[in-house]
Amino acid sequence: MKKLFAGIDSSTQSTKLLVIDLDHQETVFLDSVNYDRDLPHYRTQNGVAKGLGEGVSESDPRMWLEALEILFQRLKDTDIEMSAIRAISVSGQQHGLVTLDESGELTRDRSKLWNDFSTEEECQLMTEAVGGVDEMIKEVGNSQRTGYTAAKIFHMARHEPKAFEKTSTCFLVHNYINWYLTGGVNGGVRVMEPGDTSGMALWNPKTREWSERLLNAIHPTLKSKLPPIKPSDQSIGVIGNHWVEEYGFSSDCLIDAGCGDNMYGAIGTGNVEPGLVTVSLGTSGTAFTVLDEAYIDPDGEIAAFCDSTGRHFPLLCVSNLANGYNAVLDQYDIDHNEFINSVDAVPAGNAGRLLIPWYMGERTPDVPLASPVYFGFNLGDFGRENLCRAVLEGHIQNLYDGFRKMPVQAQEIRVTGGLAQSRAWIQTIADIFETTAVPVRGEGAAMGAALHAAWVYLKEKETALSLSELVGPFIDLEQEKQCNPIPKNVEIYRLQKALYRALNERVRGIQTAEDPFTLRAEIIDMTRS
Repeated sequence: MKKLFAGIDSSTQSTKLLVIDLDHQETVFLDSVNYDRDLPHYRTQNGVAKGLGEGVSESDPRMWLEALEILFQRLKDTDIEMSAIRAISVSGQQHGLVTLDESGELTRDRSKLWNDFSTEEECQLMTEAVGGVDEMIKEVGNSQRTGYTAAKIFHMARHEPKAFEKTSTCFLVHNYINWYLTGGVNGGVRVMEPGDTSGMALWNPKTREWSERLLNAIHPTLKSKLPPIKPSDQSIGVIGNHWVEEYGFSSDCLIDAGCGDNMYGAIGTGNVEPGLVTVSLGTSGTAFTVLDEAYIDPDGEIAAFCDSTGRHFPLLCVSNLANGYNAVLDQYDIDHNEFINSVDAVPAGNAGRLLIPWYMGERTPDVPLASPVYFGFNLGDFGRENLCRAVLEGHIQNLYDGFRKMPVQAQEIRVTGGLAQSRAWIQTIADIFETTAVPVRGEGAAMGAALHAAWVYLKEKETALSLSELVGPFIDLEQEKQCNPIPKNVEIYRLQKALYRALNERVRGIQTAEDPFTLRAEIIDMTRS
């Protein structure tokens, strides 16, 4: 009998379902539901409920469940044998808060999402309550950011006390979907796992304990509302009767613990051993790796998470990435090929011109009121070619400047996301990060979830395989697009990295020994030689 495994990726804008055939090492099903297009009755834009006000980003959790029902019906309508699916794993957008009462009803109709920025006051109050940023990092391994779940819970406790009082369970997105898959109101399993839990900023990924000080500062009853934490590399139960009767799943189909989308994005790009780094180029930019030991950034800028295998998962996130690229395309009414032609017309280093691309508030470094900074531009320099080169280099320098704090020497960078198909972006990453960079085809998080489901099933039911052995055949590296560092560019970008760091710090009022004007002159000399 076939051994099929399903991965679900419940993201901000869509839900994807991917099914792999382990024996034949192939994907046999891939489909998605776009919330805006396919579920218009929820009235979302980019997956977010409309009309909620500035800084507020929320969605109805029932939308994610309805999307899942649609996808399972589409799968059932194919010739794929539903009963051959041995295990399912869920990848969920991180940090979103879903609250249930004892009977399983929502106590709040909408979930605050990862990109909700309405809880800045709560972040400040929590930080003050534990004695400042340094104490907060000791407590939970992270500073408090509006994206994390702690502030969302505190916001609910402060502004919606009756709903908070009715709440018996505080879930993250993938935990909620797991509960639904294991039975929902008819006995669904209420548990969490270390990977996604570490992104709540309530639980310390190094000590693996809840912060009693912070929990009590938010509300004395909060701890009782948090489900038990079970290992990430185990199943939490079997699929509920509804799915067996309605869609034909086997009653012994396992539901894996699941994890956050970044953790499964790592697996889906083959990043399962220390030394590999994944860079995701989307609206925001992320860089992450796997470590055997926890890394706690003393400044709280590198997120300290656990992964989905029992290891640790430092993650850098910058808010600004594709937004600057999209803006310059719109500014000049050009397509990607014209952008590349403009970039190629200007040598690496842009003759000392540099952009700090903070087009919106930046997360790393933490500059919520940020604006872009243009350095080294004469009045005649604001043409398309110089600005395209500045956007490309500025965004990657912004990403690298945060990444340099990570305790990892990258052996290879796997690049995913919308811009991963661009030669210019891949080459510039290789040059600035000074290592090989290669794009990865496919659906990273959904594939990672399916592979994790197979890994857990084999460990529990058959013969265990190492995750790297299991993952290898499913990772589709675009070797023909691989880029290696160009030595001359590396020399120029080392100076540009110092220049970026000096400007970044001076703009934020941090005195630095490096003189930006001297560094600019050195770059100009080097690009002329």
